[in-house]
Amino acid sequence: MSIETSEAAILVDGVAMPVRVRRSARARAFRLTIDSARGELRLSLPARANLKKALGWAQDHEGWVRAQMASQPAITRLADGAVFPLEGREVRICWVAGATRTIRLEGDRLLLGGAAESVGARVLRWLVARARAVLETETRELARDHGLIVASVGVGDPRSRWGSCTASGAIRYSWRLILAPPQVRRATVAHELAHLLHMDHSPAFHAAHARIHGADPRPARVWLRTHGAGLHRYRD
Repeated sequence: MSIETSEAAILVDGVAMPVRVRRSARARAFRLTIDSARGELRLSLPARANLKKALGWAQDHEGWVRAQMASQPAITRLADGAVFPLEGREVRICWVAGATRTIRLEGDRLLLGGAAESVGARVLRWLVARARAVLETETRELARDHGLIVASVGVGDPRSRWGSCTASGAIRYSWRLILAPPQVRRATVAHELAHLLHMDHSPAFHAAHARIHGADPRPARVWLRTHGAGLHRYRD
């Protein structure tokens, strides 16, 4: 499927708001969406549609755009003084002048020195590395306990899913699970391991999910539906 993207803008309360325009051969009509992870407005349209007409249509939906943007969680930069959730508890980033670059977690503080302008990027790398290590350990231990074979474990930053599992046993997670409470993360691990037995969401899959998790996974699903979008607000 061929998708072409470009940049444009519409006015919201008199201020130009960037719009990512996506032309697709599969699109049959104009469609506006909000990418909550990027705080970005997207306009999808058929490949041969008139862009000026599409932008006029989008402009007519200014009220909808205003309401949607107002409902999005504000972006939190991982800078000195920022507070973010780590395994469900609040942690504050504390940059210490003259300290080493090494990042240390002490109680509810994440301490680091080094260049102040690179704090966000370094904290993000630290979080991704921690997520990769924790999720790989939990996945392999739980797989071993249930006689399952995992080919590989990795992390990324997808916007529409928390984990994925292939028929070959390759499992991949959103690194942002390290921000969620541990029971939510572990329920997600159990979910992907259950797919090694059932590559669907049948009653048999759900039974396997609960058995591997050792508890009812529904509260974790509810937590992610309620709070998951907010985990995408943290950026470097």
